[in-house]
Amino acid sequence: MAEYKKDSIKLKGAIGLGTGVMISAGIFALLGQVAELSGAWFPFIFIIGGIVTAFSAYSYVKLSNAFPSAGGIGMFLVKAYGKGTITAGAALLMALSMVINQSLVARTFGTYLLQLFPGKQADYLIPLLGIGLLVFAFLVNIAGNTFIQSFSLVASILKITGLVVFAIIALSIGGFSFSPETTGNAPDVTITGYIAAVALTILSFKGFTTITNSGSEIIHPKRNVGIAIMVSIAVSLMVYLLLAFSVSSSLSLQEIIGAKDYVLAEAARPALGDAGVWFTVSIALLATISGIIASVFAVSRMLAMLTDMTLIPHRHFGMPGSVQKHTLVYTIVVAMVLTVLFDLTRIASMGAILYLVMDIIIHIGVLKHLRDKLDVNPLIVSCAIIFDAIVLAAFIYVKASTDWLVVVVSMIVIAVVFFGERLFLDRVDEVSSKHDDKSK
Repeated sequence: MAEYKKDSIKLKGAIGLGTGVMISAGIFALLGQVAELSGAWFPFIFIIGGIVTAFSAYSYVKLSNAFPSAGGIGMFLVKAYGKGTITAGAALLMALSMVINQSLVARTFGTYLLQLFPGKQADYLIPLLGIGLLVFAFLVNIAGNTFIQSFSLVASILKITGLVVFAIIALSIGGFSFSPETTGNAPDVTITGYIAAVALTILSFKGFTTITNSGSEIIHPKRNVGIAIMVSIAVSLMVYLLLAFSVSSSLSLQEIIGAKDYVLAEAARPALGDAGVWFTVSIALLATISGIIASVFAVSRMLAMLTDMTLIPHRHFGMPGSVQKHTLVYTIVVAMVLTVLFDLTRIASMGAILYLVMDIIIHIGVLKHLRDKLDVNPLIVSCAIIFDAIVLAAFIYVKASTDWLVVVVSMIVIAVVFFGERLFLDRVDEVSSKHDDKSK
C-alpha cells in the first residue's frame, strides 16, 4: 500500500511536470498566432494538433516503456542511432527547441505582467521581466528535483482550475458562441495557413516530452511514463479548447489577432472587467513561472547526460558543482539571449521548426532501427512522420513568405548543430584513438 501511494504521488508529479510546461506557453503565447494563421475556426486547429501529437506520442510512449531513464529523448536517440552525429545533433535540436520555448515563456510572462499597468509601457520591460523570471527559475532549480515536481503538481492544479473557471464564465457571458465575428478586414486563410497553424499547436503540446526525463525516478516507469504522457496531452487539449472557445465568444477575430501576445487578458476585459484581467494575468504568471521551472529542469538534465556520454562539448569555466549545474547555467544564459533578441512570433516559429525536425528524426529511428524491439505498429509511426513532414513543409512555406529571416536563421542553426557535432565527434574519436595507441 505504501509503495502504491508513493507510486501515485510520482505519477501525479510527472503529469504535473508535463502539463506545467505545455499550458505555460501553449495557450498564453500561441493562441493568437494560431488565430492569425487559421482564421475564425482556430479553436478546431487545436483538435487537429492534438491528434497529430497523439500519433507522435505513440513513439515516445513505446520508447519510455522500453528505455526509462533521466536522459529521455537523448537516450532514445542513442538506442536508435548509436553515439553518433545524428543522435548528438537531434538531441541538441530538442534541447534548443526547449530553450527557445523558455524564452517564449519568459517574454509571455513579461507581456502579461505589463497588462496590469495602464498605458503603453517601454518595450525593454518585456525582455527585462523575462530575464528576471529566468534568474528565478535558475534559483529554484538549484533547490533540487523533489521540490520542482511538487511545485509543478500544485501549480498545474491551480492554473488548470483557474483557467477552466475563467473559460466557463467567459463562455456563459458570451452566450456560448463558438465562432468569433469577422467584421472588418479579416485575413485571407489558405489551406497552407491552416496546416501551418497546426505546427504552432504541436509546439503547444510538445511539453509532454519533458515527462520522458522522469524515467529514472518515477516508480514503475514502464507503465506510468506512458500514462503520464497521454493524460498530460488530454488535459492540455481540454484546457486549450475551453480557452480558445471562450476567447472566440469574447473578442472578434481582428481583436484576437491585434492582441495575440496577450489575448487571454484582452478577452477578460469585456467578459469580466478589470477583476477578470487581474485574475487572468495572475494565472498566466503562475503558469509561466511553473512552466519555465519545469522546462529548465528537463533541459539541464538532458544536456548533462549528453555531456557524460561525450556527445556534446563541455567547459566548466571554473564553475563549481556538478555537470548538471553547469548545463543549468548554459541553459539559462542562452534563454536570456533569445529573450532579448527575438519577439514572441519569431521565437515560436523557430521552436516549431527545430522541434518538428527532431521529431521526424525520432520517428524514423523507431521505424528503421527499433521497430521489432519495441513492437511498434509501423502504420502509426509512418503516419506520425508524414503528418510532421506535411506540417513542417507548410509552416516553412508560410514563414518564408512572411518572415524569411526566421526560416534562414532556423536552417543555419540546424546546419551548424550537425556540422559542429560532426567535427566534435571526429575530434573525440581522434583523441580516443591516440589514447588507445599509447595504452598499447
